[in-house]
Amino acid sequence: MTSYVERETEQTFSFSEKELLDLVMAAVLDSENCPYEATVNLLLTDAAGIRAYNKEYRNIDSETDVLSFPNLEFETPGDFSGAEEQEADCFDPDSGELVLGDIILNAARVKEQAETYGHSERREFAFLLAHSMYHLCGYDHMEAEEAAVMEEKQERVLQELQITRDER
Repeated sequence: MTSYVERETEQTFSFSEKELLDLVMAAVLDSENCPYEATVNLLLTDAAGIRAYNKEYRNIDSETDVLSFPNLEFETPGDFSGAEEQEADCFDPDSGELVLGDIILNAARVKEQAETYGHSERREFAFLLAHSMYHLCGYDHMEAEEAAVMEEKQERVLQELQITRDER
């Protein structure tokens, strides 16, 4: 498992963003029984940065907390069986790892939402990572049923990691 963290913002946290990404990434991929070693890229940006990415890639001219860009097309969420059919596009030729996708996270929004929801920045950061990781595994929340599945999976993985809303 490999992760990369890039930074376009001066915003910092009291925890290691990479260590938390690695922890959440491993837990989500284990929960989904991913049969491959995988790579995920995380870009930390600010409000203006994420708004620009949102406009460029989704044609939505507004700020958001996190964006997810899966590299693999899933017929069924969490079913990695199609990865080998997309091998040329989905596997790093040097490492052999499945390139799962990219996450762009608005660091300022992490701080704002942690305060709004009354939990730690670490909890909010981990929640947004889990949310994005499930998107990278093919899940979505456009329909109520899909949202319920995603929410349950996110909460379960964070509980298993003992990253709870009680964390201050």
